[in-house]
Amino acid sequence: MAKPKKRKAAAGDVATNRQASFRYNLLERFECGIVLEDTEVKALRDGGAQLKDSYAAINDGEVWLYGLYIPPYGPAARDNHDPDRPRKLLMHRREIERLAVRVNERGLTLVPTRMYFAGPRSRAKVEI
Repeated sequence: MAKPKKRKAAAGDVATNRQASFRYNLLERFECGIVLEDTEVKALRDGGAQLKDSYAAINDGEVWLYGLYIPPYGPAARDNHDPDRPRKLLMHRREIERLAVRVNERGLTLVPTRMYFAGPRSRAKVEI
């Protein structure tokens, strides 16, 4: 019997978290920008990012993404980034305040579901 092929992400997606829809009841989705270093963008374009165990948290009025793994970029050798560092997500202040109230009040969790490049300038985006 042939080995089943690994299911790939949708067109345009860099990484997806397919387990999130099984583990959590997804109520609302937000599109966020993400602050990346130069070698992280190149590594994302090569593929291999993992969202499986990542989560977002609100600290001091800012949204941070923890547990996202972006592999080191091979040609950058010594000037590489830390693959497991926390990354800042970019959202409007009102959205962050609304999320903070809902997370504290109802005990909800912010889970990233997919990462992709969007827009005419190909900005990296995360959907939580």
